[in-house]
Amino acid sequence: MDKSKIQETVTQNPVVLFMKGTKHFPNCGFSGRAVQVLKACGVNNFVDVNVLAEPDTVPELREYASWPTIPVLYIKGEFIGGCDIMTEMYQAGELQQKLAAV
Repeated sequence: MDKSKIQETVTQNPVVLFMKGTKHFPNCGFSGRAVQVLKACGVNNFVDVNVLAEPDTVPELREYASWPTIPVLYIKGEFIGGCDIMTEMYQAGELQQKLAAV
């Protein structure tokens, strides 16, 4: 997935999680926890992009997002961050507020 496809995906979908695996079958603990955080916020209908499916996605996403790790969350085109940031925002109630507007 190239940068233009990443841009299209994050701007045309309200919630996008770039992750290892899928929301039904995460392939790493951080991706699994990110899915759990979204579900805890009441978000079950989000776009999950399996970065393992296309080898070019990870370097393109790292450059696009300026973020070194996977998973990566976007809400309404806005970069949110990875699993740790999602967890911190959830614990503070901030993630729920951002997702309520979706």
